[in-house]
Amino acid sequence: MNAAIEMPAPINFTDSAANKVAELIAEEGNPDLKLRVFVQGGGCSGFQYGFTFDESVNDDDTTMMKNGVQLLIDAISYQYLVGAEIDYREDINGSQFVIKNPNVSTTCGCGSSFAP
Repeated sequence: MNAAIEMPAPINFTDSAANKVAELIAEEGNPDLKLRVFVQGGGCSGFQYGFTFDESVNDDDTTMMKNGVQLLIDAISYQYLVGAEIDYREDINGSQFVIKNPNVSTTCGCGSSFAP
């Protein structure tokens, strides 16, 4: 009999990112808000990441829960984000959400545009 193996999440939504999102939602005063991460055409490398708040979950969304925060990713964006890490970083360059994506072959200087 094999022991059950816990599979890693296809996307790593870090504690730092989830905690920052929870803080932003609290500031908005709307507990129904969820973080939507998406990929769209544009940027200097062909695609770019986007973040927005959304109150509704669409039929094709993949949802993840972390530290009380719900993360939404639509089906098209999901295929580009499998294996990625969504993090929040504060350093001398400022504070920002960062996506580390092992599927990306090319990025640009701004760090928010990529080519698969």
